[in-house]
Amino acid sequence: MALDYRKCAEQIAANIGGGSNVISAAHCATRLRLVIADNSKVNKEVLENIDGVKGMFESNGQLQLIIGTGTVNKVYDEFLSVTGASAASKADVKAAAASRMPLWKKILKTPGDVFVPILPAIVASGLMMGLVEALAKAIPSFASSGWFGFLDMVANTAFALLPILVAVSAARVFGGNLFLGGVIGMMMVHPALMNAWTVTPTNQPEVWNLGLFKIAQVGYQGHVIPVILAVLLMSTVEKWLHKKVPEMIDLFVTPLVTVLVTAFATFVVIGPIFSVLENWVLTGAEWLVTSTGGIGALIMGALYPWTVVMGLHHMYNVIEAGMLSGALGLNIWMPIASAANFAQFGACLAVAVKCRNAKLKSVALPSSLSASLGITEPAIFGVNFRFMKPFIAGVIGGAIGALFGFRIADPPGRDHLRRHRHPRPAGHQQHPGLLHRAADLRGRRLRRHHGDLEGGRAQGRAG
Repeated sequence: MALDYRKCAEQIAANIGGGSNVISAAHCATRLRLVIADNSKVNKEVLENIDGVKGMFESNGQLQLIIGTGTVNKVYDEFLSVTGASAASKADVKAAAASRMPLWKKILKTPGDVFVPILPAIVASGLMMGLVEALAKAIPSFASSGWFGFLDMVANTAFALLPILVAVSAARVFGGNLFLGGVIGMMMVHPALMNAWTVTPTNQPEVWNLGLFKIAQVGYQGHVIPVILAVLLMSTVEKWLHKKVPEMIDLFVTPLVTVLVTAFATFVVIGPIFSVLENWVLTGAEWLVTSTGGIGALIMGALYPWTVVMGLHHMYNVIEAGMLSGALGLNIWMPIASAANFAQFGACLAVAVKCRNAKLKSVALPSSLSASLGITEPAIFGVNFRFMKPFIAGVIGGAIGALFGFRIADPPGRDHLRRHRHPRPAGHQQHPGLLHRAADLRGRRLRRHHGDLEGGRAQGRAG
């Protein structure tokens, strides 16, 4: 029997408090996305059982109703007619939802907004890096071939120039000029600066003496947080100048002043301070997973699904990117997240197998398949979190899975960490000052991974 689109829209409107309770409405390929003024007027139990609604969840300030491809647009048109709401884009709905989010959640949401658009580039580079290095180890002669050199260059481009990708994406998120954002990113890995890979305790960068300030001539290869903050400052300065500078000279004054102010603040304040803090975070993450006897893995395996529910899980992209370009060149968070995701997949699949409700089964089965590939939102929001018991079972399973994975990999993993720690030479004195401290930390973390790659190539050539 064909779905009555008008009736479906009327029932949805009646159970969300009517058109007056709708701030914004849009739709994507499968879901009706709503921003509601007063959530207490939403009758969730009735909404989930409306004919045509396959599931419902709340995420990032939006009420999202799963309706289905080819159907959601027709229900959406009727919904606008019934409620009198104006048509809006997904971007409009996201902006409306974001304006109602608490400050702490906006802050934690930002890294995800920056990283999601550049994930294809990072995923492609990461997969290719793994394949190229695996081939080099399996076939020693390949490591000295022209093919290896070419493919290695292609594979690590996204990570070698990561600040540029991050800067452009951050400019989009903060409403700044994308090309000025790209300039800031390129500036932070400029060839005139000493490559952070090459910094050692005995090979420190030169310093520009600017009178009251000094700037270490070292790049920010592999760093993320300083880049995001630099572009946030750039976007803020640019928007302020657009309001204050007369239109006649705005075209050349605003970009000039924006770049100069941002460059100075980045290399004098933001870069040195936050590169140190970022290294501490990454070191802490590695320690939590590898040096707590599995307790850290257990905790993160249990917490990961909750961060998905809160819409904060993309924040891990910052840590993952730093680890991939860091000391080990390994993403030691991903196995934990994978265990947590697969546990939610198992819980959702169990619901699909055991439930007798045909409608629920039709939602749970495809959602579980999606979760098995790492896309857990349909399974969590559409099934597990709705009934809570499957979700809690998935949380427990994710924690145990993360701990089990850690225990299996513990001896080689811990040895690998020990092998990659390079103690300072005997009698070496730490260089005073924040600039050298930041450069030294960046260089040590990035150099270790770079040295591993070069060492592998040298062994391959020797073989």
